[in-house]
Amino acid sequence: MKILLAVDSSSASQAAVDEVATRPWPAGSRVEVLTAVEKSQPWTLGAIVEEVNARAQQQVEDAAKHLRSHGLAADGRVAEGDPKAVILDHAAAMGADLIVVGAHGLGAVERFLLGSVSRAVLRFAPCSVAIVRNTGARRDAGLKVLLAVDGSEGSRHAAESVAARPWSAGTEIRVLSAVELGLSALQAAFEIPAFDTTHLESQRAAAIQRTEDAIDSARKTLEATGLTTSESISVLVASPKEIILQEAAAWPADWIVLGSHGRSGL
Repeated sequence: MKILLAVDSSSASQAAVDEVATRPWPAGSRVEVLTAVEKSQPWTLGAIVEEVNARAQQQVEDAAKHLRSHGLAADGRVAEGDPKAVILDHAAAMGADLIVVGAHGLGAVERFLLGSVSRAVLRFAPCSVAIVRNTGARRDAGLKVLLAVDGSEGSRHAAESVAARPWSAGTEIRVLSAVELGLSALQAAFEIPAFDTTHLESQRAAAIQRTEDAIDSARKTLEATGLTTSESISVLVASPKEIILQEAAAWPADWIVLGSHGRSGL
């Protein structure tokens, strides 16, 4: 794999470096550590720019050295420009398979929000993106990976991506899908009268079957490579976003994996 690791001086960025260092990767994988220096800032007009460049260079060299100490081929690069554009352009130029960035969360109340750089990279990247949070917890054994599926093409690619990558021993993949009920079935679920019960039951059965098919397809893909899986089905009484986040918190998951173009909200 070609992995682009974007770093800055934050703790979230250091967590991303540590994550890349400790994760198993396919043989022959290479990591390029990248940081951006914005020359449009006022301080770049003075002599301090040399010190800023030197610190940036030291930052990427330290990260690359840390990765090499864990057996990874890695080098570092400092680029000029807006970090969002620098990361996206460089990922496209190197043909990256994966971009890894820190999340830069904004606190307990807004713990699911992303910083502007990670949000832009997630939205516009030409490849898969891993966003790493600085949770302060490290797991010695296998990871808990929550794979959210909905039967879409993006969902299938997400399952194949998980299956294709090496994981530490003891890793468990939980496949989650939501039963997406139509409006009439939702109204029936909340006991609003005057609906054709035969039609409602048919609609409910079809939604459950779609969900079971999505889970079954993903589990077959994963188990073919020897991964340990479990499954979770949720009736959609909240948005898919809420269901995924609630399941991840309750398990608790180390990673959430999902396709970028789900059918309805994923």
